[in-house]
Amino acid sequence: MQNQTKKFFLYARKSTDEAERQVLSIEAQLTEVREFAQKENIFIVREFIETKSAKKPGRDVFEQMISGIEKGEAMGILAWHPDRLARNAVDAGKIIHLLDTEKLDTLKFPTFWFEKTPQGLFMLSIAFGQSKYYIDNLSENIKRGLRQKLRNGVYPGYAPIGYTNELRNHTIAKDPENWRIVAKLFEEYATGKYTLEQIQKLALSLGLVSRRSKKILVLSRIQRMLKNPFYYGLFQFKGETYEGNHEPIISKQLFEKVQRVLSERGKPRKEKPNYNFGYLGIFKCGECGRSITAEQHKKKSGLVFRYYRCTKKNTDCKQGFINEKNLDSQINDIFQKVALPVDWLKPILAKLDAEEKEISQSSKSFAQNIEKEITEIENKVSRLLDMQLENTISLAEYKEKKGKLLNQKTALKEKLADFGRKGNRWLEPMRNFILSAHQANFLKKSEDLEEKRSFLQKVGSNWTLQNKTLDFQAQKEWKIALKKSQFSVWSG
Repeated sequence: MQNQTKKFFLYARKSTDEAERQVLSIEAQLTEVREFAQKENIFIVREFIETKSAKKPGRDVFEQMISGIEKGEAMGILAWHPDRLARNAVDAGKIIHLLDTEKLDTLKFPTFWFEKTPQGLFMLSIAFGQSKYYIDNLSENIKRGLRQKLRNGVYPGYAPIGYTNELRNHTIAKDPENWRIVAKLFEEYATGKYTLEQIQKLALSLGLVSRRSKKILVLSRIQRMLKNPFYYGLFQFKGETYEGNHEPIISKQLFEKVQRVLSERGKPRKEKPNYNFGYLGIFKCGECGRSITAEQHKKKSGLVFRYYRCTKKNTDCKQGFINEKNLDSQINDIFQKVALPVDWLKPILAKLDAEEKEISQSSKSFAQNIEKEITEIENKVSRLLDMQLENTISLAEYKEKKGKLLNQKTALKEKLADFGRKGNRWLEPMRNFILSAHQANFLKKSEDLEEKRSFLQKVGSNWTLQNKTLDFQAQKEWKIALKKSQFSVWSG
């Protein structure tokens, strides 16, 4: 009955840290502690519920409870176990100090015996010490496991777009729905014909969106993707380069091309007048062969007219002008003709995948001399680590040399991969063509003339305008796209 005259604070805590996943939920703690309070006739005046880790001092709710004890609002604390109160020396010291100064009269736990005696304080100190040791030891185990993960080439984080985290075996694998789209974005940007904004739109048109919001990828995300060495097999963690055990999406050579384009785009350029005539420079006059120019005129009514016409450097040319809307309509008709039906994409890509697997089964074995070079590099990396651990070389020198060696190893591995791919070199160009033909579905509705211009140059050459009609010579593969019936075998 003595407990009924004392006021108790109830304290429950459950953080989201990996270290405390096995601890009872807050609801379970509250249930057990309340039942214990009823059984022991403990009078609870206030409940404090915390979701912050106790590894470090500074828990807001804990500090509010300590302040209440110091003000005399309660003389006892009720918790599930001492480790709910403190897992660090500072907070443990506060509890013991309050007991020593008699501002705190007692502690009650359903899972731990305590009484305010020298023996009881000694046992409490041991319990707090064990809690801190557990956290420190667990933290070191987690760090050790992280280091081993890195040595094994496992990226210790969320897989970048184009990859997926395999939770069963704790590895990272290609995302079957998106990895080829990511590869295509790298390939297109490497040509230098696309801006980041156009790559952003291309990603959306191919169905690549944010995993969380399912919306268009923001430009900063696109830029980070294009700069991420993860896609060719390496990754960086806390300033150090590691060789990943994941399968690369692109080659190191392609990655370096993309970096050069990014670097060039980052340099200041002289500004040019922007008249927004996206189709300039593509078409020639079908009658005289001269260039097609564009003009814009504004009538008194405020209406704006934009049209394309021959420059007429040959004064005998009799060709007139064509309204931009008319020209754009013809271009959209071309996109319609070459566009791959949306429901054909997955079946065709699936058949290409099956073909690739069949070819891979009969590929030649790895070249022995390149394997030997790779082994030598691995030995060098191992010796570098030994030298760094022995302080023979500095950490900065170790990181720099290791990064260079891993880049060399990646280049050699690409040679081996290229050797093994000799029988299926046609597959990737075919995939790129299929994805481009699929993209044409979305270009029909696009208002980005630069994007359309880039696609036109991909589809054909010798573009001419004559008698207000657009004509061109289709590239070899796009001649097939113009005859969709030939795709029926592929689409199943």
